[in-house]
Amino acid sequence: MINLAARDIAHSKGKFITTALGVGMLIGVVLIMIGVYRGMVHDAMIVPNDIGPDLWVVQKDTLGPFAENSRLHEDLKYSLKGFLGVKDVYPLTFQSLQIHQGVKPIRVYALGYEAGGGFEPFTLIEGRAIAITHREIIVDKNTGFKLNDQIKLGRNIYTVVGMTRKAVSSGGDPMIYLDLSEAQELQFLFSNEQIRNDRARGGNGGSTDTVNTFAITLQSGFEPESVAKEIRRWKHQEVYTAQEQSGILTKNLIERSAKQIGMFTVILLIVSSVIISLIIYTMTMGKIKEIAILKLIGASNFIIIKMIALQSLLLGIMAFIGGNLFAHASANLFPKTVILIPTDALKLFVVVIIVSILASLSGIRSALRIEPATAIGG
Repeated sequence: MINLAARDIAHSKGKFITTALGVGMLIGVVLIMIGVYRGMVHDAMIVPNDIGPDLWVVQKDTLGPFAENSRLHEDLKYSLKGFLGVKDVYPLTFQSLQIHQGVKPIRVYALGYEAGGGFEPFTLIEGRAIAITHREIIVDKNTGFKLNDQIKLGRNIYTVVGMTRKAVSSGGDPMIYLDLSEAQELQFLFSNEQIRNDRARGGNGGSTDTVNTFAITLQSGFEPESVAKEIRRWKHQEVYTAQEQSGILTKNLIERSAKQIGMFTVILLIVSSVIISLIIYTMTMGKIKEIAILKLIGASNFIIIKMIALQSLLLGIMAFIGGNLFAHASANLFPKTVILIPTDALKLFVVVIIVSILASLSGIRSALRIEPATAIGG
């Protein structure tokens, strides 16, 4: 039995391999897009996992500090500490900022916490934690800053004392960490002109005793749901367990992006299928005489179908290998996290096999219509 795939490799090696690599790049993009989704889920959970609370207390009727704006009075922490089962209460602020490294603007996500209290919502790779709650800052390595660099935030200059690695917000912005009081000043303190206007209107102007959320850890033996229910009942604020906040992040913030990535993935797979189908059809039509001779000498339709299907499968397998290599070679070049895992590649391989088989149908149908007499008349 003549193997059409082997025949093409022998006589048109460059064309066959180039075509396989071209389709492979499409498949590689599909794999990268799946990796982008995995990276989005991973990045969204970095900060919550680093903080690691049992409960999140946020403003009533909001979805939490990562999905919606939330404002709470800081002195609420004293009431929260009084609930049965509560071990620690950490007031936190979150805000997006744009800082400059020389002339280059950098978008960052700032977390304010009570420095020096034993709670550190980060993992250091260099330097130290904030020792004095005044003009010290911790930054992620991706910001491009180094230890002892000076960063201007608002009206003040901060010194970099610690470095983290791959700490990013749900949007992929690198993290910075500073003391709660200074983070509150950045987020809630208005300009001098705005303060004067507020005072003229009867407001107090410039109040910063506000936070975005409270992260609560519980004593062992207490169920998060039970404590959350009590806080909702008596303090009339929204409370989420760690699992619920994770669900909010993955569903509300990532679901739409996931659907968009899914649509692009399906489109790319359809395009790949069409390209493979056209290639197999063209290669089959280029061998009309050979197929006619096979029929003339008594070859069954099954043999012809098998040959064309094997050709399509070989093209798909080569394309998948090339695409997998392309995806792994380029994943680190993307500005956001791309996570490639073997199970995704295995699932995509199954899809590629199915697509390759379906793509061979047009070539098979054309081959079966070839009359044996073509071998004589050609």
